[in-house]
Amino acid sequence: MKFDPSIVQTRYESPLGPMIVAATSKGLAGLWFDGQRHLPNTLDWPHDANHPVLIKAVKQLREYYDGKRTNFDLPLDLQGGTEFQQSVWQALLKIRSGETTSYGQLSKSIGKPAAVRAVGSAVGRNPVSVIVPCHRVVGGDGSLTGYAGGLDRKTALLKLEGATLL
Repeated sequence: MKFDPSIVQTRYESPLGPMIVAATSKGLAGLWFDGQRHLPNTLDWPHDANHPVLIKAVKQLREYYDGKRTNFDLPLDLQGGTEFQQSVWQALLKIRSGETTSYGQLSKSIGKPAAVRAVGSAVGRNPVSVIVPCHRVVGGDGSLTGYAGGLDRKTALLKLEGATLL
């Protein structure tokens, strides 16, 4: 993934562990749990706790974790992904809070029913965890599979949203 050179970051102490929140001049570009898979090297990104998108993102994350928000209202900058990845990430945004979908259903929704593995890879590389809700994708049988932030966090996020789990 390529990130815009204007990217800045701040940290957010979520109930599920510390998170890195990153934005560009165009919008929110990243949200990762410390140590999650596919975490980019953020060491060189400047810290800017006063960036308006970062302030808004942290406020909305607090509301989400407090059970006061189910949808996020933030500009997103997903330009670092391929066209295919971006199509998957846009499809993730259509999954409502409290609902889940399978990788197969997600593949069909973007018109690529045979691309289940590629869709799974794109879901795993989602740069804006939680807000672009990759945690809402489950196995074809409804089982919890794969989450770059860890299955314990995926379970906690789905329970927070009131999703029915197997």
